Amino acid sequence: MGEKALTADPAALGLAGFAFTTFLLSFQNAGLLPASTASIVMPLAFAYGGFAQIMTGSFEMRKGNTFGFTAFTSYGSFWMFYAIVVLLASLNVITIPAAALGTALILWGFFTLYMWIPAMTTNLTLNLTFLFLWLAFFFLGAGAVSGNMMITHIGGYLGFLTAFFAAYTSFAVVTNSVVGAGTIPVGPGLKWKKQQ
Repeated sequence: MGEKALTADPAALGLAGFAFTTFLLSFQNAGLLPASTASIVMPLAFAYGGFAQIMTGSFEMRKGNTFGFTAFTSYGSFWMFYAIVVLLASLNVITIPAAALGTALILWGFFTLYMWIPAMTTNLTLNLTFLFLWLAFFFLGAGAVSGNMMITHIGGYLGFLTAFFAAYTSFAVVTNSVVGAGTIPVGPGLKWKKQQ
């Protein structure tokens, strides 16, 4: 029974948690919803973006998937970090220096950039998820550091693209597991020639 349970693909859950938390925050970053949206985003970031992804990462580890383990655990931790920062700031326990937050987002962009390289070999939709995510992190970071809201808004729209491809990939994983492999296409990954 336990072994059968481990045959489910946990990535569908992790991608959904990431996608829908990112969608909601991107409305704020794109300037389409007010800053008070954070009061709704942060509980979602704890529960779905954070906890669900960290749980997904633990199952990916048990499957022996180093990429999935690293990605889901890291981005789940990012959402926890972000939610805690916003919560502490709302309680006036800390202030959020824009330059420090922007630098943190840029560093997450570098992490996502190196995660994008192996993601290219998985499938097209996951490739595009990581491509738009590292661009979103860089624009959001640059917007925070410079104080330029136009740059932040661009990061928000890149976040929409990121969330769309993550949600689509999650939908494909779930649907293909129920209906049959290849029902929802995800596109091929790049083929790298391995060293002999």
